[in-house]
Amino acid sequence: MQAPDNFDPPIGVAETLEPCLRRIVAPNPSPMTYRGTNTYLLGTGGLAVIDPGPDDPAHLQAILDAVGDAQHISHIIVTHSHLDHSPLARPLAQACSAPVLAFGSAEAGRSPVMQDLARSGLMGGGEGIDSAFVPDITLADGEQVKGDGWTLEALHTPGHIGNHLSLAWNDACFTADHVMGWASSLVSPPDGDLTDFMASCARLAARDWRVFYPGHGAAVDDPAARLNWLISHRRARETSILQELRSGPATAATLAARIYADTPPALLGAATRNVLAHLIDLMGKSITTPVGDLHAEAQFKVHPDPSEKK
Repeated sequence: MQAPDNFDPPIGVAETLEPCLRRIVAPNPSPMTYRGTNTYLLGTGGLAVIDPGPDDPAHLQAILDAVGDAQHISHIIVTHSHLDHSPLARPLAQACSAPVLAFGSAEAGRSPVMQDLARSGLMGGGEGIDSAFVPDITLADGEQVKGDGWTLEALHTPGHIGNHLSLAWNDACFTADHVMGWASSLVSPPDGDLTDFMASCARLAARDWRVFYPGHGAAVDDPAARLNWLISHRRARETSILQELRSGPATAATLAARIYADTPPALLGAATRNVLAHLIDLMGKSITTPVGDLHAEAQFKVHPDPSEKK
């Protein structure tokens, strides 16, 4: 996690970020959501609402109040089905008669590895999942959504969750929970997949962006630097995990307690899930293996000669 910035916007107020784009922060602050979920309104006439947010009547009213007399909501786009992003989509759709668009339901986009882990029922996970979410229209990777003077390109960026989308708008990108400036993302198997997360980072890094608009926190004004930090951060965590495992087998919880020594107790559970994601990623690289059956509390060990596996 990175040190908090000075992001402290008024809650429930539509603030203009640049021409055609406004942001409303939902009233759901927490250690995992920072000041609250960022809901974006894109357009000048027909508006796209990106990430309506939690099912909160006050936030619903704030979105509706931000729609001017000469405006209407034409599209509701959900980047992913976590409870702080998607539940308000259906009440908003009922209020404005606009369709809900997303990559798919909560289980869409999972890798075959994570599908197998989910079927085992031994991996835990499921933190904050909006399991009831179903879009009206599914968006395929690379598909364009066109509205009144705006065009968005759907980029499938799994990692934080399998159905996660980023949305390219010219040289800006709505990165939701994949890239944020105030913290790194939670990756909790089987919903989250670190192998996919790193591939999605590389995909975003291959394009030249002016700005990222994340799901929480302030805009990221140096996207390339932030992506480099995220990739380096995850690689450093991997190195720390392997260093600890070379002292002997350990569980994700034990490793998290050692590696995240300065993490507040309220966030240690999330840190443990991140470590588990790393261990499963390292399994895929044939660098680690569980001692016995694979489950969330399993001990892991390195292969006898991991340097030959890199």
